[in-house]
Amino acid sequence: MLAKKLKSEIIHHNNYIGGRYSVLSEVGMLPADLMGLNIKKFKQINNLIKNKNFINLLTLNVSNIIYFLKQKKFNSIVLNYDEQSENLFKWYQQLVAESLGKKKNGVMPVISSMPKDNHSLMQLYLDGPKNNFFTFFYVKEKNSPSIINKKILSSHSYLKNKDINQIMFSQKLATQNVFLKKNIPFRSFEILNRDEKSLGELFCFFILETILIGRALKIDPYDQPSVELIKKETKKILI
Repeated sequence: MLAKKLKSEIIHHNNYIGGRYSVLSEVGMLPADLMGLNIKKFKQINNLIKNKNFINLLTLNVSNIIYFLKQKKFNSIVLNYDEQSENLFKWYQQLVAESLGKKKNGVMPVISSMPKDNHSLMQLYLDGPKNNFFTFFYVKEKNSPSIINKKILSSHSYLKNKDINQIMFSQKLATQNVFLKKNIPFRSFEILNRDEKSLGELFCFFILETILIGRALKIDPYDQPSVELIKKETKKILI
């Protein structure tokens, strides 16, 4: 109604595409286009479903997560080593929680900012309750700031001639090594190029993974009935 009143151009959106699943629809692609991004590079689904490696990895990840859920490991903790991907994982958090949290089933997505959380939460992750499985996420930076050698103490000489990306990646590898030694389950995403194609692949992977887990749990991954209850209750209070 508002668009018609303002005589604005109206872009059709299919009403069966829910908010969290609309990232690759016109809802997500129009802003991307306005930002100067190549929206054709985002949409790789036809190529991905023909890619045996992609399908095999997707199937493996789904089966592993189902296995963890059967083992009472309900917390999916993302160890995010890329500050610029913070909004990506806010979307991922909604996708997983809202799609799978039904009929006393679900996955609790927790986003942990690394390397900060090495000094706050890592002790719990390593020695606390064993009801978690982890995702390491890292993006390779091509122009990472270098350490200023003359400001390094002699006790930290191993940092000389290193850049921030090298140090962070080394910490990620070290954390994975400790996880292996402690038999803590994890998977690792290493993104080599920060571009539309890589982001589109991540969107497709996480969406398909979530839908397949929902189907395996025999729940509808598309609705959010309890959230609607809160909306109705809020409206009652405001009227």
